[in-house]
Amino acid sequence: MGTFTGHIAPGLFFMSVGFWHLLNHIKLQVQQPNSYVSSPWFGTSKVRYIELYSIFLGSIVSVSMELFLVHERHQPFDPDGTIPSNHLHNFEHSFISVTYSVYAAFAIILDKIKPKARYALTQSLQALGFGQQLFLFHFHSADHLGVEGQYHMHLQIAIAVSLITALLGVNYPRSFIISFVRSTSILCQGLWFIVTGYMLYTPSLLPKGCLIHMEEGLEKVRCKEEEALSRAKSLVNIQFSMCLIVVTIIAMSLYLVLLKFCGENINYAALSSKEMILEEELDDVESANNDQTDDSKRFIHMGRNLGPIYIER
Repeated sequence: MGTFTGHIAPGLFFMSVGFWHLLNHIKLQVQQPNSYVSSPWFGTSKVRYIELYSIFLGSIVSVSMELFLVHERHQPFDPDGTIPSNHLHNFEHSFISVTYSVYAAFAIILDKIKPKARYALTQSLQALGFGQQLFLFHFHSADHLGVEGQYHMHLQIAIAVSLITALLGVNYPRSFIISFVRSTSILCQGLWFIVTGYMLYTPSLLPKGCLIHMEEGLEKVRCKEEEALSRAKSLVNIQFSMCLIVVTIIAMSLYLVLLKFCGENINYAALSSKEMILEEELDDVESANNDQTDDSKRFIHMGRNLGPIYIER
């Protein structure tokens, strides 16, 4: 990040994941409107973990680019072993990617060993990824003032929606709206990354009165006057509003199209979260029934012991 490519690449990735989730959640809901259960991730009939593999590999590539490949010495440290100030943002971006790689790795492991709480744990790990992303963007070491700060402030709104809906999904796995909004917010993140990359790093698209300057080895957008800065921020607000409208049109159009054309026999390999939830519910019911049976036995046993005493009196 911090460059044109650094915004476009993650933007395309987030857009792909968001669209993939929208597509599959809508399929699930259309085919099973009365028994819908959300899924943290989706695969294909040929590659079950294709989404998780993509997240893991994409995260590794991102870390490699941030810490090694883009630097002249192919490592981010000073000769004395300290982290230079102009490379702090590279570490922050890398830790976001590392968090998502941890999520992907443990999601695969949990699906293979199938513990009782695998759905809740997987969903919580996904929420952790969004939480880490929001935390590091909010307390970013780079100078996110002015126009650039306005872009990142709106990005944090989309991330916050993803985080909140991911947390809600832990307790409400049967809510299609929560999954729908989360998928849409991920799509919005990706689109906004792309918009930010084009608008901040294309000189011809910069707001009137603003220019790109090199500061500490990074490209920064600075406006000459306060009036130009105020105008530029207002334009960013308008762009974000347009982004929300575009994402909403995409999400609703996809829902209506699949609602009309999606048949009952569409095959796709998704994480069987419905089975997870049902297994957990069955275990809870069996446990409750066992407890009630034990209580009944204890009651009968006590009654038999007290019976003779009452008669004798």
